[in-house]
Amino acid sequence: MEIKKWQKLSSRYLVRERWATLRVDTCDLQNGVIKDDYYVLEYPNWVNAIAVTEDNKIILVRQYRHGADIISLEIPGGVIDGDELPETAIKRELLEETGYSFKSSELIATLYPNPATSTNVTYTYLLKGGVKTHDQHLDEHEILSVEEYTIEEAKQILKDNKIEQALHSAALFYGLMKLDAIK
Repeated sequence: MEIKKWQKLSSRYLVRERWATLRVDTCDLQNGVIKDDYYVLEYPNWVNAIAVTEDNKIILVRQYRHGADIISLEIPGGVIDGDELPETAIKRELLEETGYSFKSSELIATLYPNPATSTNVTYTYLLKGGVKTHDQHLDEHEILSVEEYTIEEAKQILKDNKIEQALHSAALFYGLMKLDAIK
């Protein structure tokens, strides 16, 4: 059977805020069913990075995540601002969160956080040759520490399930593969 896209018949917004928008769609499925209460979250697109320093360490950040109520070890990243290009956004985010600048950047993965109910995409970059050039410049709600790990330590962190954020685990996996650290 050929899978076809649903036909959106109508949409109405229930919440429209800066960081999240919730709409309800009425859709005609390919089997003739009309689904009149399909909820969709509209989020801005995100970027994250496997950031490798000049001395071959991987930069991770640790911060509190209120939704899950955990202290989370993560890769750096954040929201793409407006019509900002993803590559520009990740360089900005790294400079703000870590104070590091990088010699090279490469898009290594494009992932959808939850394509069943969310519209956004996350672009994952591998950045190499990082050097500390600035102090952190955090947003008002950001409180995070910057940590550096060897590639072997990063692999162990991933093996030990210490990266609890799913998108960050996937990104770290892609990054380690790209670095030929795992096959």
